[in-house]
Amino acid sequence: MTISQSKRAEILKKLNIPEHYKLILCLDGGGVRGIFSVEMMKSLEKIMGEPIHEVFDMVAGSSTGGLIAGLLAMRMTAEEIGVEYELYVNKVFKTRGILANQILNPPKWDKINFRTILKKKVFDNTLRDVCASSDLDLLITAKDVTASEEIFFTCFKNDGQYVGTYQDVLLRAVMEATMSAPTYFSPFERFVDGGVTSHNNPSLAAIMEAIHYSGKGKYKADEMVVFSFGTGTNLQFIRPKEVRDPKGFFDAGFWLKYVLQESGQDASELNTDTIRVLLQQNMNLDYRRFQVSLDPIAVNKLPDRDITDLIQLDADSLHGLDENDFQDIDFDDISKFKLVQRIGDAMGEYIVEQGGAYTRDLINAKNNRDELITARGAVSVIKKNMSDPNWVDKQPT
Repeated sequence: MTISQSKRAEILKKLNIPEHYKLILCLDGGGVRGIFSVEMMKSLEKIMGEPIHEVFDMVAGSSTGGLIAGLLAMRMTAEEIGVEYELYVNKVFKTRGILANQILNPPKWDKINFRTILKKKVFDNTLRDVCASSDLDLLITAKDVTASEEIFFTCFKNDGQYVGTYQDVLLRAVMEATMSAPTYFSPFERFVDGGVTSHNNPSLAAIMEAIHYSGKGKYKADEMVVFSFGTGTNLQFIRPKEVRDPKGFFDAGFWLKYVLQESGQDASELNTDTIRVLLQQNMNLDYRRFQVSLDPIAVNKLPDRDITDLIQLDADSLHGLDENDFQDIDFDDISKFKLVQRIGDAMGEYIVEQGGAYTRDLINAKNNRDELITARGAVSVIKKNMSDPNWVDKQPT
């Protein structure tokens, strides 16, 4: 950290944070939707007037969030990461061949371009190298399928010493491991994507590591702020009839895609709820979560944006989009990259104007739920049907 303590204190005052507090940034997984987080990072850096790596004490990421966290540890600004990220999106999805298929002949994509770009950008720096250079503590998640456990690749500087079991491994190896989503990319030897763990939202992992493990004594729950950036949640509302008879040629393909997407999003929400219910209330943790549903109900609450240049869409602005436009914004849907980027930019403006300029958790005080997450429960229908023995007995077996 090269900025002075007095300058940092000024920045923290803007964010309504006491000057002696530690700051942690956590970045969700989500494939190409990671650009949503990058746009919020740009907005945050404009408020601070300094790069994130100069102000924050720790960054954590899963999957695409792990990629961004690694670039932050390389001392890149949000603006620079945005440029680099678009390069990755345009280059990384290299077809593995005419017969490659996510369902019948996975993986869908070849990682050769991704590995080449990473080597040119990150070189052979270890986690310790980049943490020493940036003065950032770092955590990136992955899943070790051989040992059947979640792995936290970490490097912390604590009491003058660098700690972390994997502090001497190559950063680019960790970044490839956390980005190796099953069926999309080949596993990285024994590792697959950090987003398939229970820490697609790495906030809880970061908090545990900071206050109980590598950062113990350096971080205190009631003297730190955790900023948690989502990647937009693409809710899948499936009619009961379609649940029994999914669209598409292979039912297995439908359920594979559903589980891959929903499990990560469910894990993210579980992390958020756990932190808000247990840690905010019982440990006075300052947790600030920023997420939005990718649907017309939520997006229409954001400032509008011109999208006439996005020729694959009929709408001229964000507020003119319908539900079909938000369908299937998948991990590798390059065609929706610019749309998600535009939504992320609008989200940044919303947070500044309506969300207190990152000074508070983006939560609805009435129901204690995310302010911009759409929920469509059917409580009355469920209660009626599942209380009726005749209805239960008529369901297909």
